[in-house]
Amino acid sequence: MADNRLEPMDRAAAAEAIRKWSEDDLRYLNRLIVERLKLIHQARSTVMLANFNVGDRVRFPTGAGDEKTGVIIRLNKKTASIATDDGHRWNVHPVFLIDDASPKAENAAQRPVAGIEREGGHGG
Repeated sequence: MADNRLEPMDRAAAAEAIRKWSEDDLRYLNRLIVERLKLIHQARSTVMLANFNVGDRVRFPTGAGDEKTGVIIRLNKKTASIATDDGHRWNVHPVFLIDDASPKAENAAQRPVAGIEREGGHGG
């Protein structure tokens, strides 16, 4: 992917231009930025989800500090739906999923826990 970052002088010029814009112009720019960030995050999730398939056994850390294991039953736009071994269903962002066939050397307790949501309620 090409590096489309602004050079420092371009950033300074952009900042100067923004200082002169009206509220309507700033709101429009904000909408464009938010849409672009959503697209970037969705693309990142899609790439991470491509590493998994329906039927894969996975494990993931919960907000309570324990670890759940289960089977992927659906790949959603941003999350995977997991049917856990204890009979619950969770929607989990792919960054938190660990292939259960992988070695346990990867300590799930050290992984972040934000972005995990139990279906029908809040995560944790």
